[in-house]
Amino acid sequence: MATNTTSVDNSGTDVTYAPEEPARLQWTQYAPEVYKAMVRLDAAARQGLDPKLLELVKIRTSQINHCAFCLDMHTKDALAAGESMERIVQLSAWEESKHFYTGKELAALALTEAVTVLTDGFVPDEVYERAAKHFEEAELTRLIAAITVINAWNRFGVTTRMTPGHYEPGQHR
Repeated sequence: MATNTTSVDNSGTDVTYAPEEPARLQWTQYAPEVYKAMVRLDAAARQGLDPKLLELVKIRTSQINHCAFCLDMHTKDALAAGESMERIVQLSAWEESKHFYTGKELAALALTEAVTVLTDGFVPDEVYERAAKHFEEAELTRLIAAITVINAWNRFGVTTRMTPGHYEPGQHR
């Protein structure tokens, strides 16, 4: 049974927070070979990609998929990698905050949304072509793989209700 936690906020007032929900399933214990394969795929996809760009992609994907565990993890990792709080905060509205990001980052974010949502059943040509202008073919392939992998992690996190808030930067999965 989850219990409420009480904490003191910035003004010194006691605040009672909603209870922390336990995870539904400790999936990594029941399918360790799947977990290890995911970790290997994640590591392979990340090779050659800028770590800050990769964290922005992972955060944006996790925002779209409502994966609180991955949002917690990748926000902390992005901050630890030197990403600014301002750029992380603006990420949910990146299309209205383009001046915070480079052309390459904007192309990656557009591709991230197209691959993650797939509402039209495909990635639009203009989104792909924009990304292809900013990334060499091997780098673009790894970016697509990284977007695919974070989407898979998000599905595990959301489905099993992995609990956010306990991750420390650098822990890795």
